[in-house]
Amino acid sequence: MEALSHLRVIDLTRVRAGPTCVRQFADWGADVIKIEMPGNAEGTLGESRNDSDFQNLHRNKRSLTLNLKDPRGVEVLKRLAKTADILVENFRPDVKHKLGIDYETLAAENPGLIYASISGFGQDGPYRERAGFDQVAQGMGGLMWVTGLPGGGPVRAGIPVADLSAGLFAALGVLIALQERSRSGKGQWVQSSLLSAMVAMMDFQAARWLVEGEVPGQAGNDHPTSMPTSVYPTADGFVNVAASGNPIFGRMCEAVGDPALARHPDYATAKLRSKNRVALNEAIARHTGRYTSAALIELLAGAGVPCGPIYRMDQVFADPQVQHLGMAVPVPKPGGGELKLVSPAIKLSRTPARMKRTIGPAGEHNDIILRELGYSEAEISELRAADVI
Repeated sequence: MEALSHLRVIDLTRVRAGPTCVRQFADWGADVIKIEMPGNAEGTLGESRNDSDFQNLHRNKRSLTLNLKDPRGVEVLKRLAKTADILVENFRPDVKHKLGIDYETLAAENPGLIYASISGFGQDGPYRERAGFDQVAQGMGGLMWVTGLPGGGPVRAGIPVADLSAGLFAALGVLIALQERSRSGKGQWVQSSLLSAMVAMMDFQAARWLVEGEVPGQAGNDHPTSMPTSVYPTADGFVNVAASGNPIFGRMCEAVGDPALARHPDYATAKLRSKNRVALNEAIARHTGRYTSAALIELLAGAGVPCGPIYRMDQVFADPQVQHLGMAVPVPKPGGGELKLVSPAIKLSRTPARMKRTIGPAGEHNDIILRELGYSEAEISELRAADVI
């Protein structure tokens, strides 16, 4: 049995944050119905529907095309919402009210509905009508001024961390609401935004300002507070070494043949190592440069010092531990064959995620879903002729 096969989810999302939320339910067996505009042959980021990004975001879903600008399309959605446990949307805050598919309206017919809204800046407040974009949220949340080399200007993260975080926080909120519903029988409105997710993801950096009044700056590849944790050169490349804390720092110094470094008065405490990081990094680099990356990792790992290689993406999936974890998972394509996509990071012992299918053409499940809702063949034909589906 799949963990979430008892749930039906309506997916009204586009781009990335919303689909990231919904994917968490699709991968564990929920009946996810993706609502798309009729005639939508492409993805929502300008890519082909068959591109890796679109398929990775939307696997395991069924597709229903609905023209929500037509009252008949809205009526189909409302009928579908009566059968759903969860609805996820990332329209601008006013759009759902104009369409008449806001939480209050749908909950009046389905009090158990859990309705999740993901926006750029929140459902209310001075920025509620602004369009959200990942990099804008990265900048407003503080990430870009703690990323990159000191003095180099703000730098974005290499992944859409605000989008992904907002989606994951929304999924967590839905799961919390589901657990509460098991006692109360009532649904509720779950909200997340790119901005709030980004501020929350700043975590200890944000707390440094709130508690100590300290504005964190850029530290490049150095850990902001725990040194030595950085990227160090080797004879054939670079490695990450995390040797903060007196015991681990001592073991690292012993392993590279310089136990006196751990006793140096400039590096005797965590605060001193952070303060004197430039000289400390130079001293460590003189030792790491004598080894190949593989030899250094074997040496330090054997001494109990956290360390690891710095991979390109092709090297990531060639790593034996990544392969053991099954992070590249084959997903069947509707027309035959399969596509390798990124596996969920969560493993469940009894009810693991299942990669049942990639997503096919828009509207491929129209007739099946409409029949499930009680529409007759004549009614389905009428909706199709009127371009409602």
